[in-house]
Amino acid sequence: IDHINATQRRHIVTIEDPIEYIHVDKMSIISQREVGIDTESFTIALRQALRQDPDVILIGEMRDPETIITALTAAETGHLVLSTLHTQNTTQAVERIMDALPEANRKMFMVQLATSLRGIVSQRLLTRLDGSGVVPAVEVLVATPTIKSLVMEGKFSEMYQYISGGRFDGMQTFTQSLIDLYQSGLVTEKEAYSKADRPTEFRLAIEGHITSGADMQEMGTYQ
Repeated sequence: IDHINATQRRHIVTIEDPIEYIHVDKMSIISQREVGIDTESFTIALRQALRQDPDVILIGEMRDPETIITALTAAETGHLVLSTLHTQNTTQAVERIMDALPEANRKMFMVQLATSLRGIVSQRLLTRLDGSGVVPAVEVLVATPTIKSLVMEGKFSEMYQYISGGRFDGMQTFTQSLIDLYQSGLVTEKEAYSKADRPTEFRLAIEGHITSGADMQEMGTYQ
């Protein structure tokens, strides 16, 4: 939000519970609303925001089906929608969205999501080797045509191998991010290993048995 505010002329609406960071208008105009004070719920605030012709909408958290459905509609009509979910990784975020939606219309919503999705970033904080604080390990999913097709078809189990082999498109898995942090001397091997969701894959990569994205794709089929 701060980057957009500093570099683009946009109307930004944030809906948060609570507001964690006060933004000051720079190039953009920002309206911040807090659930429980300025509005009754995320869903109501989102519907009201759509009447104000925003360019960017930040939803602090998508907690219920109504909010998710309204967010998908907003994205489908040309708004940049940013939000958060509590999940372990990028693939699980897609699954969580789908699981929260009404089963009767799930296929339609999967098409909506696949059409509107631009990317997902998932992060975990690790203690720095020098003890100066924390550093994020980041998994990045970019909505390439292949990823969009997998989302539309509900083939979530196949997404990992495309993320691991998609660094050219800006993607990376947690394993790849953890390896980068360890090899850069920012974290200990023990700390990186403790945050790995695929510890066997991480260990093999550290020992030199995995050297490429293709190797990680193969590992992803049975990890």
